Amino acid sequence: MKLGTLIAGAIAACMLGGTAMAQQAQPIVIKFSHVVAPDTPKGKGAEYFKKLAEERTKGRVKVEVYPNSQLYKDKEEMEALQLGAVQMLAPSLAKFGPLGVKEFEVFDLPYIFPSKDVLRSVTGGPLGASLLKKLEGKGIIGLAYWDNGFKILSANKPLMSPADLKGVKMRIQSSKVLDAEMRALGALPQVMAFSEVYQALQTGVVDGTENPPSNMYTQKMHEVQKHATMTNHGYLGYAVIVNKKFWEGLPADIRATLEGAMSESTVFANAIAQTENDDAVKAMKASGKTAFHDPSAAEIDAWRKALLPVHKDMEGRVGKDLIDSFYKEAAKFGFKN
Repeated sequence: MKLGTLIAGAIAACMLGGTAMAQQAQPIVIKFSHVVAPDTPKGKGAEYFKKLAEERTKGRVKVEVYPNSQLYKDKEEMEALQLGAVQMLAPSLAKFGPLGVKEFEVFDLPYIFPSKDVLRSVTGGPLGASLLKKLEGKGIIGLAYWDNGFKILSANKPLMSPADLKGVKMRIQSSKVLDAEMRALGALPQVMAFSEVYQALQTGVVDGTENPPSNMYTQKMHEVQKHATMTNHGYLGYAVIVNKKFWEGLPADIRATLEGAMSESTVFANAIAQTENDDAVKAMKASGKTAFHDPSAAEIDAWRKALLPVHKDMEGRVGKDLIDSFYKEAAKFGFKN
């Protein structure tokens, strides 16, 4: 072989090697899309994950966080994840029912969690893990559960008792359980994307809604809602999920590092959720735009009695055995349904 040919081959090999090295140097991009504000528990959790992931992979991973439905609205984001247009989401647990994994709607059942201890026992234990496993058939891997908190009711009229909701148009997420919940109260449920709620309240398309206080405050809903009642009747949580093909295609060391970052971000997000909600209530009360009602024990009992029949009504959809499993977790802490 001629010397010139050898030199040319060596140069070509170096060029190819240089190209490969340049390609390797390109960071792995994770687009993390969500529909709430950056200053919510979920928004802060996403930013904390970004920080840890980028630091611990030493720049090999870049996390791009897109809050406030910048990329996709509620109904669009799940399809975008499945198609690989984004790699990570943190949708509310109610979003998995329309996807075909209706067991997740058990989280929407009113008063299904009598305490935070019961909630943690479910989401941090085998019951929560078994539910996340059901997502894999949809091309999704569930990484963690993140809290937002317990929901309160708001409207432009006082909501002192269940009867006060009769005929009130209430925005809900797309969930058969939430639909049944509102109908049990005599309300008129209206499914609507989260990003559209403020304007709908402002223009009277809907009269009220249910949200954890941090969501109500950061979306400025208190500016267009005259009354709120601290019913704490339902739970709003999220599952942090990733595209299965993307996740399983990551280098093993990168995936392990990201799992560790997600574990710490979960502790962080869940720890701040209650504080964020408490601060939001204080801020909304201070604004003077919304009158808050703190129900007595007897009033809460009336809300519970009005809503607990929804559990029985939803057995056929969610699964009686699954609901019973949640009851058993509650019984470990001395609660009876």
